[in-house]
Formats: sequence, structure tokens, C-alpha cells
Amino acid sequence: QVQLVESGGGLVQAGGSLRLSCAASGRTFSSYVMDWFRQAPGKEREFVAAISRGGGSTYYADSVKGRFTISRDNAKNTVYLQMNSLKPEDTAVYYCAADRRPTVQSVNQWGVDYWGKGTLVTVSS
Repeated sequence: QVQLVESGGGLVQAGGSLRLSCAASGRTFSSYVMDWFRQAPGKEREFVAAISRGGGSTYYADSVKGRFTISRDNAKNTVYLQMNSLKPEDTAVYYCAADRRPTVQSVNQWGVDYWGKGTLVTVSS
């Protein structure tokens, strides 16, 4: 069993930055590919970024590539999402997820093993 708790959300102006954190319980954190997803009001949840078990591989949605950076610290059981150059369309609840899938690219939110409860990011124009 893995519990995920996100933090770091808030209100920021367009062009600003935020760093989200996701702290995981348990001793098996490094066994999981870690993802960030987001869900904007009235829209379906969508993939944002993923990082491999050791942190050596990352994968991003086209909408955030070049602006967001995912990283992890296995010693601290934590995954991060650094978000720069934020836009109003980045407004959403951001969720972290733990997945046993083999590669970062094979994203399937229906196969995710554990979800956090989310943290709200609001970007004002």
C-alpha cells in the first residue's frame, strides 16, 4: 500500500512558477514509475509528466514540454513538478500517481496503482 500526498499548489500569476511535491509512504517508492496528471474544471483528467524508477528517464505531455520539469528523490520518497512560465490554461487540480508499468512512455491512467488526492493550481491572467 502506498499513500501519496501532494502539496505546493496555490494561486500564481501568468508567467510565474510553482513547485509541486508529492510525498509517498512506504518502502517501495523506488519500485514505481511516478506520474503527474491534472484535471481542469469541466475537463477530463490528462497526463502531464512521468519519471522512471531511478529518475533517469522522463516523459512530458506536449502542452508542458519545455516549461515543466519532473524529478524525484528516492531517499526522501518524494516526486516534484517544477512548473515555470505558467499559463491560465494550466489551472487544474494536479494529482500524483504511482504506477508499476515498465516504461515512462506507456501511460495508462486506468492502470495506475495509487493516486493522491490532488492539489489545486490556479493561474490568473
